[in-house]
Amino acid sequence: MRSFRGADCDTDHHLVIAKVRERLAVGNQAAQRFDRQRFNLRKLNEPEVTEQYQIEITNRFAALENLNDDEDVDMTWENIKENSQTSAKENLGLQQLKQNKPWFDEECLGFLDQRKQAKMQWMQDPSQSNVDNLNNIRHEVSRHFRNKKKAYL
Repeated sequence: MRSFRGADCDTDHHLVIAKVRERLAVGNQAAQRFDRQRFNLRKLNEPEVTEQYQIEITNRFAALENLNDDEDVDMTWENIKENSQTSAKENLGLQQLKQNKPWFDEECLGFLDQRKQAKMQWMQDPSQSNVDNLNNIRHEVSRHFRNKKKAYL
C-alpha cells in the first residue's frame, strides 16, 4: 500500500493505492452479449411502421406454418429467430449508439487548477479562513461541472 498526498480527488483524505492480484473468469454469456443487435424500438411508436412490421411478421410466420412438422426443434427455433430478426432489421433498423459529447474543456481545467491551489494553500496553512476558502471553491467547481454536464446531456 502506498499513500499519494498530491493526488487531487476533491476530498480532505489522501489517495491510497494497493496492489491486488485477481483472476477473472469470463463466461460464455458475457462474450455472446456483445454480438446482439439492438433494434430501434422507438420506431414502433409510429403507427405506419407498426402496421408494416405486423404485416411482415404475419407473412413470414404464415410461410413457416407450411413447413414440415418433422423438423428438429432447434431448426424450427432458428427459423423463427432469423425471421424475427430479419423483419425487425428491415422495418425498424438498428439502434445508433449514442455519441458522448466532451463537456470537459479549458474552462473546467481552470476551475480544477483554482481548486488545486486552494487545497495546497490549506495543506500549508490549515487555518479556518483557508478551510472556508477551499469549501467555497469546491462548491463553485462542483456547481460549474454539474451545469456543464447538464448542458451537454
